Amino acid sequence: MSEEHLASFETGLITVDLGQIAANWQALARLVATAECSAVVKADAYGLGASRVVPVLATAGCRTFFVATPGEAREVRALAPAASIFVLDGLFPGAATALSELAATPVLASLDEARDWAAHARSLGRTLPAALNLATGLNRLGLSAREVEMLLADTRTLSALDLGLVMSHLASADDPSDPKNEEQRQAFEALRAVLPRARASLAASDGLMLGPRFHYDLVRPGYALYGGQAFRGGPAPVAPVVSVEARVLQVRDVAPGETVGYSATWTASRPSRIAVIAAGYADGFARGASAPAGREGGLVSLGGRLAPVVGRVSMDLITVDVSDVPGGVRRGDLATLVGPGLTLEAVGQRAGTIGYEVLTRLGRRFERRYVGD
Repeated sequence: MSEEHLASFETGLITVDLGQIAANWQALARLVATAECSAVVKADAYGLGASRVVPVLATAGCRTFFVATPGEAREVRALAPAASIFVLDGLFPGAATALSELAATPVLASLDEARDWAAHARSLGRTLPAALNLATGLNRLGLSAREVEMLLADTRTLSALDLGLVMSHLASADDPSDPKNEEQRQAFEALRAVLPRARASLAASDGLMLGPRFHYDLVRPGYALYGGQAFRGGPAPVAPVVSVEARVLQVRDVAPGETVGYSATWTASRPSRIAVIAAGYADGFARGASAPAGREGGLVSLGGRLAPVVGRVSMDLITVDVSDVPGGVRRGDLATLVGPGLTLEAVGQRAGTIGYEVLTRLGRRFERRYVGD
């Protein structure tokens, strides 16, 4: 379907619909109504290219971006000069000058970070914008209730911080029936109540689907912007934005009893046609999608028909049983790895992982085509 867009020397094609990313952000912004809808663009906009995604989101109306690292903050600042930028990994030693020069706000997750940021503010002779990450049950980054108490007692530190946001992150937001969601929300309420008044944020892509009680002042969608549907309580109002295709390099006949791939993990039980496709784990097609004996592996689509991966996924190649594909498969055909009938979630599940990993691990060897800009 995308043959005309693929140069003769390219083995695969990743198509990114920028217009749909903008439409997804707008749909989520409408869903959360009075809360601000930001955009999480860490990890190169989840692997789709921050240099193309950030300007489109800014044009669509997004004014606040979340990244993970100072390097990502630098890239976003160049792409969206007027935006508010928050750095989720916080403040590690030596990064204060870079963040203040970028006018990027660290999401402080410990007393040491808060004290370092405050010391940098005092060295500049002014207060600095800050966000606090509160530990409410995920037990990754975040200040505990005890650390919040100690911060409140440390007036020298607190007075140097212009606290603009308090946030936390839900551990089980994809499952609306999990009581941990409400437990964390109540813990968040208790902690923010004792802090200086600031905007609040608890929900990311799945959390914003839990309803208005979780929206607060700002939501932080990431995966959903890029078409992800991880929430188990119903579909988010977003549509897919990415498709991935790869070339068939060869089609070969395999007799019953012959094996395919490394370690001979798959044996043909009938006369079979095997398509060798130019994609492997170096391109983001997970090795977990291999099909050892007794277990289903990944799928690809050829001619509108799903066909199973057989044998081991290798670095550059996968082998697919196309015996039942009507009309046959020919060298040079394009196989769909992600696209209609093969959602990010379905591809991830078949590989024993999640759609987030599928999206962010897409390799750099494939041609990238952007549409809808």
